[in-house]
Order: sequence, then structure tokens, then C-alpha cells
Amino acid sequence: MPNAMNRTVEAIHRSTTFHWVGNGFHVSTYFPSAALPAERVSPFVLMDYGPPKEFGPLATGKRGVGWHPHRGFETVTLAWEGAVAHRDNAGHSGVIGPGDVQWMTAAAGIFHEEFHEEKLTRSGGRMHMMQLWVNLPKKDKFAKPAYQPITSSDIPRVKLDNGSTIRVIAGELNGTRGPARTFTPITMLDANVPAGAKLTVPLPSTFNALAVVAKGRVLADGKPAARGELVLFANNGEQLELVAEEDTHLIILAGEPLREPVVAYGPFVMNTMQEIKQAMIDVQLGKFGEVPD
Repeated sequence: MPNAMNRTVEAIHRSTTFHWVGNGFHVSTYFPSAALPAERVSPFVLMDYGPPKEFGPLATGKRGVGWHPHRGFETVTLAWEGAVAHRDNAGHSGVIGPGDVQWMTAAAGIFHEEFHEEKLTRSGGRMHMMQLWVNLPKKDKFAKPAYQPITSSDIPRVKLDNGSTIRVIAGELNGTRGPARTFTPITMLDANVPAGAKLTVPLPSTFNALAVVAKGRVLADGKPAARGELVLFANNGEQLELVAEEDTHLIILAGEPLREPVVAYGPFVMNTMQEIKQAMIDVQLGKFGEVPD
């Protein structure tokens, strides 16, 4: 994009303290938080990041989260190491292995469970993953639940002359489009950038944009960001530019903000508190479907 303006950096955020989701996912919640208000990260509403962590073998039982409901949004799970077994009550199931992405549309209502895959549980090993919640616009919050199992081989790679490799999960980069189907415009890139290389990502200036540093160190707008930090870009340019000071692994998240009220409570993301209350009632009335044995 000739003469495109680079975005400035609005803020750099460190991860919060770590906590367990169930007994299998040791994560830090970057947002929602007071430092990252909903309007600056929309259409994303939550990001839990679990850096590489070793798990010992478990002789019996499971590690993860049992059956729980969702309504009004989508869950997106990315795995780099380890494997997560997913099952929901809409009939979908699968294993998210290294390099895979699972894109589940809860929408009108669904129950699902997420556990370490059986072999990983019994043998032990390392888990490295991220889960995002992607908000749905008001008009789509009661769409039919759906499931996109995106394997590593489904995700196209853009290789740059400077040695960078970018996996395009959603949206487009350099004419290469990702496989994820989204309700609103979203760009999601998984990039490995060697030391000294520059990564430039064209984006509409209206998109909110974040970069998560999973490994290494970058300069963005002259400001350093290292492993475990999130770069929030201002909406004042047509491209992001990051320069790797070390071999770096980045996750780029960008999208058109919804500009609608967001009311999130527990496993529900709606537009009003009344809709949250109705979701609770609907769970009790069995409107999210039966939970399998």
C-alpha cells in the first residue's frame, strides 16, 4: 500500500496474574479489563492466553472444563503445543492439535466441554494455547450454533522475503485469505518473524488492532514489547508495522468494532442485562439442549 500511514501505539499491556480454568488450562486473562475497555478490543470480548506449560502424566481422570453453556458469541481456540479434545451438545467433536484452530459459534445457545486429549493426559506433555471470545452482532446472537474445525493443513502460509512466515487464519494478507468464516470482518494472523525482520500488515483504519507477543521482542512505533505483552494500536493508520529484535512469535488480532452495547456475565455475552437473565432462564428450561452423558 503506497504511502500508507503506520499506526501509532496507544498502549502496551502486560498479562495479569495467572489462574486455572477448570483444572487443565493455566492462563492469563488479558481482557476484559479496566485497562482494555470493550470498545477498544471489539469485536473480541475475552482473551485467555496460556504460555507453554508442562503437565505430568495423570493415571486417572481428566484435565479441563466439563459441560458449561454459552450464548451470544463465538469461542476460538488456538493450539501450538498439546491437544484439546472438544465436544458439544450440537453433535460436534474433535481434537485441536498443534497448529489447529477451533472456531465454535455458540450463538443461540450451546453446551460444550474441553479437556486435554486422552494421550496427553495419560503421558503428560506441554500445553501452549489461546482462547478468544468473539462477539456476535445483535442480529446474529440467535443464529444456529456451528463449528469450524480448522486444521493446521487448512491454514495458508504467507512467506516473506525477509524470512517471516504468517499463517492466515481469518481475513486476508497479501492476497491470501484465511479459512475461518466470520460474521463480521476479522483478521487473525499467526506470525513467526526472524530477528531484524519487519512485518507490515495492511488493515482498514476503522479496525481495532492488537498484537500479542508469544515469544521474542519487537519494536512497534519505536516502543518495545516483549514476551507476554500485548500491543494496542491506535486507529489512526492503514497498516501496522512491527520490527523483530529477536526471533519472535506474534498473534495479530484485528476487526471491525461492533459499536453495540456489550453486557457480559459468566458464559453469556449479550446486549442487555435482561437478555442475560433470559439466557439463565433458558438454560434452566432446557432451551440450550440436553447435555450428553
